[in-house]
Amino acid sequence: MPRFLVVLDVDSTLIDDEVIELLAAQAGSLAEVEAITRQAMNGELDFEESLRARVSTLAGLPDSVFATVGDLVTVTRGVREMIAGIHSAGGRVGAVSGGFHEVVDPIAHGLGLDYCRANRLEVVEGILTGGLTGRVVDAAAKATTLRQWADDCGVPLSRTVAVGDGANDLDMMAIAGLAVGFDAKAPVRDLAGVLIDVRDLTQVLPLLGLRG
Repeated sequence: MPRFLVVLDVDSTLIDDEVIELLAAQAGSLAEVEAITRQAMNGELDFEESLRARVSTLAGLPDSVFATVGDLVTVTRGVREMIAGIHSAGGRVGAVSGGFHEVVDPIAHGLGLDYCRANRLEVVEGILTGGLTGRVVDAAAKATTLRQWADDCGVPLSRTVAVGDGANDLDMMAIAGLAVGFDAKAPVRDLAGVLIDVRDLTQVLPLLGLRG
């Protein structure tokens, strides 16, 4: 049985980027999407509503954009060392994202994550429709996912760690044994148990009693 479970947000946490903004740059809608993102991350807009508004600006992009954007993503400093340290200590690591499987999956696979969940963009005949398929991964879904993964690997919630930066991460932080705000926005700074303000994910390891 794993000793603990660490679940990370993806955009601006596991990676330095906001994938929706990278996609929007390809669609010519970056300024519009950035404004909506700021409001959503600060808790000023309902996440699902804001996500659908941002995704709608991507209509017409070819699905080849996923590979283009994937090449632009930068994983956060220390992420590989963090994952290796957690695995060597008998822990599991997952990433849950309000972003998109089409971009997140190759990153998760490359990093050797144990779990991954994100939204899916609707594609018809190789073209993005500007819509989503399936249930939206919002704050409540992130909390449900953390609980499901903990159950799956037999780790009590008291030995789970949630790492995130924005309002969409607050629900999973509320049920985790430890809530870590990583380079966090205002709502998370107020409620996280620990704040990490240096963008280096090896800083998570000492919180688990592991060498940083």
